[in-house]
Amino acid sequence: MTEYTPKERLARALTGKPVDRMPAVSVTQTGTVDQMEACGAFWPEANEDAEQMAKLAEAGHTVVGFEAVRVPFDITAEAEFFGCEIKAGTKEQQPSVVGHVVKSVDDIEKLKGYSLDHGRIGVICDAIKILADKYGDELPIMGSMIGPFSLAQHINGDDWFMAIFTDEEFGLALMEFTTDFNVAYAKKMVENGADCMVIIDPTASAQLIGAEFYEKFVAPYHKKICDAMHELNVPVVLHICGDTTQGLALMESSDVDAISVDQSVDVATAVSKVEKAVIIGNIDPVNMLWNQTPATIKEQSQKIIDAGVGLLAPGCGIVSKTPTENLQAMIEVAKNHKY
Repeated sequence: MTEYTPKERLARALTGKPVDRMPAVSVTQTGTVDQMEACGAFWPEANEDAEQMAKLAEAGHTVVGFEAVRVPFDITAEAEFFGCEIKAGTKEQQPSVVGHVVKSVDDIEKLKGYSLDHGRIGVICDAIKILADKYGDELPIMGSMIGPFSLAQHINGDDWFMAIFTDEEFGLALMEFTTDFNVAYAKKMVENGADCMVIIDPTASAQLIGAEFYEKFVAPYHKKICDAMHELNVPVVLHICGDTTQGLALMESSDVDAISVDQSVDVATAVSKVEKAVIIGNIDPVNMLWNQTPATIKEQSQKIIDAGVGLLAPGCGIVSKTPTENLQAMIEVAKNHKY
């Protein structure tokens, strides 16, 4: 069989085409303290400066061995872009959203007319351009963004879950707004060199909101993003936290190419729930990658592959204190697997 470049291999694997072996990637955040110390780019600066962000993303490849580079490292840039209050991150912790800006349809109108060149959205796009200029011919450049449902929750706050039950007009208006932003942002990342798109939509869970509300407030909006990316020949990965087993068919209905499942999902069951979406995952980032030995991680990685996973990867974002050798143990198993 043809030996593919990492870029070709991942593109083919995500779209169900034959490949020589499994790609070694993480579709969730890749930054660790080990990498920061090795390359000299640290959080929180690496969340806010394009050169530092690109340098730390590059370390995922040069220090750890992932066969892709991926930005950003957190899921607050979008909410910050729209004026939400952010609790600053540290060298070991990511920033978080603590203040919200929308309570009505009128508030949504005030957020329109934005420029994607500003704020951390612009920084992330610039970092993608830096990475693409250096690695774009060989390595996959993975862009990632928070999904429209979780962005709506960031913008609206905890009232969001009640809003979709009690004020459909407002809920749908906010979903239209966040999705239009997601599509524009994704296109900007692709223009700058991204060739794979990851949607991280942690609270958009059918288990959390129910199938009826997922079909109304999530699936059609994910599909808008997927349609826009597929027009540009860019595959899409969707990650939703928690036990998404019963919602996998709904997730696949958005035409995503791959679904990243977390550690609470049984891989064999997940594979049986989808028709063609590639299942990615799902090594526990805390109890396994952070806290176990390379030998144990290799054993668990092989079990996940034997269960039928399409791409071996962490079940959620990598913990910042994860030892490099533990990530390399997972990578070794992936690279040694021929389909």
